[in-house]
Amino acid sequence: MKKWFKSLGVAAMAIAITTTGVTAAGAASSLSGKIVINGSSALLPLTLQAANEFKKLNPKVKISASAAGSVTGPQSVRKGIADIGACDWDASMDVPGFKKFDGQVANRVAVIPFAAVVNKNVKVDSLTNKQLADIFSGKITNWKDVGGADADIVVVNRAFGSGTRVNFQLKALNGVDFMTKGSNYKEVKSSGDMKTAVDTTPNAIGYLDLVYVSGSIKALKINDVAPTEANVINGTYKVWGYGYYMTKGQPTGATKAFIDYVQSAKFQNGSLKKLKFIPLSAMK
Repeated sequence: MKKWFKSLGVAAMAIAITTTGVTAAGAASSLSGKIVINGSSALLPLTLQAANEFKKLNPKVKISASAAGSVTGPQSVRKGIADIGACDWDASMDVPGFKKFDGQVANRVAVIPFAAVVNKNVKVDSLTNKQLADIFSGKITNWKDVGGADADIVVVNRAFGSGTRVNFQLKALNGVDFMTKGSNYKEVKSSGDMKTAVDTTPNAIGYLDLVYVSGSIKALKINDVAPTEANVINGTYKVWGYGYYMTKGQPTGATKAFIDYVQSAKFQNGSLKKLKFIPLSAMK
């Protein structure tokens, strides 16, 4: 896993899973086919792990995965170049900024907590929704105005089409529009790029899903509530969303088997939790 995370900073990454294996019963699976997955970089670690495990059980199935942002998932499914579109919102419905993708089915696969993150030199530990909205819209430009040092804030944003951006804007900023330019504004294409930018830019603030929060970057509390699994489940931390695998109609064949595996209790309560996602069953 550590080797995978080192490569997550690329904007779009195609990965062919070629490991071989057998079923738990010892007999090779007869399931065959090819599954192409595109879309959310937030869901990429989950997709890679699930693909690796699924391939060991079904060595005749080939899986390739890429991550260029949530909107590219359902777009790729619509164009017929992907079987699964990984997306951080239900793309079968209208959401602010995006029309629904007719004919697509949204298959929930995970609960994704998102967090505001800052560079290690930032001395602020908690911000309110209003303070976050004012920072990301450009109204507050110095850390001293929110209890930090006298230093210009560097805002790092995801490019339009990011599902993490959609969720963060709706749930952390209460729908307030982002700033889009300025000398202290940066825009990145993927979750990995966001992590790198915040980690290497003094006084920077950005946002990520929890699976990417590691090393020296710091996740902020929002309204004094930490972005933890427990706080998402108990309802006190509000900045989270469902992750979806979009398909053209109901999934069939190897695609259905793969989605079923990701939704299975074994994966949900095992690898998915280890990656800092939250099982679907926890929110029922």
